Formats: sequence, C-alpha cells, structure tokens
Amino acid sequence: MTAIDPELSAAHQRPPRTSSGRPRITDVVSAYVGLMKPRIIELLLLTTVPVMFLAAEGVPPLWPVIVTLVGGTLSAGSANALNCVFDADIDQQMRRTRRRPLPRHAVTTRAALVFGLVLGVVSTLMLGLLVNWLSAGLALAANVFYVVGYTMLLKRRTSQNIVWGGAAGCFPALIGWTAVTGELAWPPVILFLVVFFWTPPHFWSLAIRYREDYAAADVPMLPSIAPATVVARKILAYSYVMVATSLVLWPLTPTGWFYPTAAVVLGAAFLVEAHRLKARAQQSSELSVLKPMRLFHWSNAYLALLFVAAAVDPFLR
Repeated sequence: MTAIDPELSAAHQRPPRTSSGRPRITDVVSAYVGLMKPRIIELLLLTTVPVMFLAAEGVPPLWPVIVTLVGGTLSAGSANALNCVFDADIDQQMRRTRRRPLPRHAVTTRAALVFGLVLGVVSTLMLGLLVNWLSAGLALAANVFYVVGYTMLLKRRTSQNIVWGGAAGCFPALIGWTAVTGELAWPPVILFLVVFFWTPPHFWSLAIRYREDYAAADVPMLPSIAPATVVARKILAYSYVMVATSLVLWPLTPTGWFYPTAAVVLGAAFLVEAHRLKARAQQSSELSVLKPMRLFHWSNAYLALLFVAAAVDPFLR
C-alpha cells in the first residue's frame, strides 16, 4: 500500500493557496480544528453535560457548564492533536486517516505539537481557576493517559490497546460530576465503567471495517490479527458487562423509574445487535456480510441516549 492515496493529486496534499502563495485563513483554521478531531469531542461532551445534570439533580449552574464544556473541548482537542503528531506515520497509510491535516501537510509537525501543548495548558488553567482543580487534574490525567498510555505505549504493542487506552475517554463522566459537586462519588465511577466497557464493542466494530488498514500499518488492533468470530465473541462479552454495569447505577443513585427503564431497553437493543454481528461472523468474514458499521453507529446512539436518560431522570421523579 502506498503512503499517499494515488487518487489524490499533489495539489490536494497541501492547503489551497491565495494568489500571493499563502494558505487561505479558512483552510488554516480548518486544519487546526481537524487536529482536534471534533467528531470525537462531540461524543465526549455528550457524556459530560448529562452527568452534570445528574450531579445537580436538576439544572446545574450555567457558568460551570459553559466553562467545563470549553475547557473539556480544549483538553480533548489537545490530546487529539498530540495523538495526530505521534501517529502521523500511521495516518499516512490508512484510508480512514490519510486526509487528516498532517498527512496532507496542511500543518507542520512542529506547529501541531505546539498547538496541542498550548491547548493542554490553557484547558488545565481554565478548569482549575474557573471550576476547580479536581476537575482540572482529571482532565489533565485523561490527556496524559491518552497521549502517553494509549498512543505512545499501548497502540502499537498489544491487541488490548483500545481496552486499556480507551479509559481516557471515560474521564468526562468524572469531570462533569466533580465540576458540579467538587468531589468524586460512586455514580460517576459507575458511568466511567459503562464507557470503559462500551469502548471495545464501539471501536472494534469500526476496526473490523478498517482491519486491512491496521494490518498494513502494523497496528495490532484486535480485528486485524484475530478472526471475525473471535472479535464478535469478545464484542458480545463486553456488551453484556456494559449493560449490567449500566444497571448498577440505579440502586447506587436515587434515580426514578425513567433511567433504569431506558437502560434496560437500550441495553437490550445493543445486545440484539451484538448477537446479530456474532451470527453474521459465523457465516462469513466478508465485510459485506459482517456489516460491522451497524453496531458502530448504534453504539454512538446507545451511549448518547443512555446519558441523556440519566440527565432527564431527575426531572421525572
């Protein structure tokens, strides 16, 4: 596999330029926003704000919500930008990632590194000074764990990379809670674990779709080194643990009827889709038969709806 998509001309590997030879400001801004991976940040914020409602048992104060959203966005953007720097060689080889800013040479490696570090400093200071230092410390810990733990240590060395490395994406549940209460408690820990067990089914279903890319880039993502039947069984196992963990929140938190009902319905739908993937994997390993993106898209909806249910529940008690 070539490092650059042969369908892309050399002109498409660099940002369009004005008549003076300088890149357009909109393209520069777009490139830096791309380094932050906004699609990923959207999902992280969806697990932050609902927890703030749950912690407040109603509507939380507006100011902490705004600062936590902005600070959390900058913190996650920092981690994602630094991930792009260290994974630039991999991103060049994979179809899914080769249009990111660094493979396209829309941003220099040095500029991306400085950008990621500055975002990390600004986000930590913002959360610490305007919310509390516990939330700031948790956000910084998530940033460091994602960059060092997952990107630099785990991703290229073990098929358990996303299992343990995915823990970085669980921190928003803790951050949202501590931003309101100033302390940790069991409810955000349970939601942390829900996201932890949700991550392997979510990411492995996507990785099945791009398993050849991971193999070509020599990244030992489970679907690139194990048969589809093995991956599907592990996805199903994690799915059962995830659903069971989501139900633990009910007795540990003074929720009403809405959250446990939603958790059961959403969990049942998730398990049905996971069982269908396992059944398809037993028939064939072809992507046209496996259709792994069905579970991937449903996993996004599941997590968002589950956390929204946790936020809505206090209003229905």
